[in-house]
Amino acid sequence: MGIQIMLVEQDQAEGDRLSFSLRDGGHEVVRVSHPAQAQGAIQQTAPELLLMEWTWPERESIDMLLALRANTQTRGLPVIVLSRHGDARAKIAALDAGADDYVVKPCDTGELHARIRAVVRRRAPQQHGDDVLQVNGLRLDPLTLGVTAQTDTGPRAIPLSPLEFRLLHFLVAHPQRVHSRTQLLDRVWGNHVFVGERTVDVHVRKLRVALAGTACDGLIQTVRGGGYRLVVGAGGASAAHAADTIGMQLEAATRKAGPVVESPFARAPIRPAAVRMSA
Repeated sequence: MGIQIMLVEQDQAEGDRLSFSLRDGGHEVVRVSHPAQAQGAIQQTAPELLLMEWTWPERESIDMLLALRANTQTRGLPVIVLSRHGDARAKIAALDAGADDYVVKPCDTGELHARIRAVVRRRAPQQHGDDVLQVNGLRLDPLTLGVTAQTDTGPRAIPLSPLEFRLLHFLVAHPQRVHSRTQLLDRVWGNHVFVGERTVDVHVRKLRVALAGTACDGLIQTVRGGGYRLVVGAGGASAAHAADTIGMQLEAATRKAGPVVESPFARAPIRPAAVRMSA
């Protein structure tokens, strides 16, 4: 699963090439041509990573990075700099200004995608923010790691480990999207822990057990062949899950029963009789 990336690139041909490569890798791309345009676009689109050209004069790029790191809303935004300048002085200036990585152009496409994954992993554990999140009767407080869920008798405290809190926080912060196990490992566990994909299943199961009996029961859905998603909105997750289940049952029953032919003599459908072929 990809992420939303903002690309800052002045050269039209290079911007087209990079945009195509990023979209081919499953990412969503928002593209602007100048650092001055990026400032407002970041506030509007809230990208998950910034891929920016190191412009010349470099003061514009440095000022942009310093502004991002000084802003509480964007200080955690991962930033990768793309530059044709491979000298150490330029790299030091970019990294000191707040870049997470510095890539010299032209670069191999596979290497760029690997660097994007690495930067996202490094940043993942820091992306809680301080804002309280609330959805469908669920309330998460990143400052205290406190979680409460609404029940028939009022709010109930849900005890979670720090890792379980990070997983639930990520799902709540990115509702409706389907997240693969690999993506959840990258974004929640980070690159300092080496575990298998089934670890995600174990912790999702723990979250479901913890939320059972509350208004949030069924909020986390399994998407066959995709991963997991957190469903919000009218009707609740349980209703959506039930509708999906009923739909699959009806589809399976229809396939098993075979085609239906309307009888001209009755309103009820009848099925065609088998025809025996003579020898």
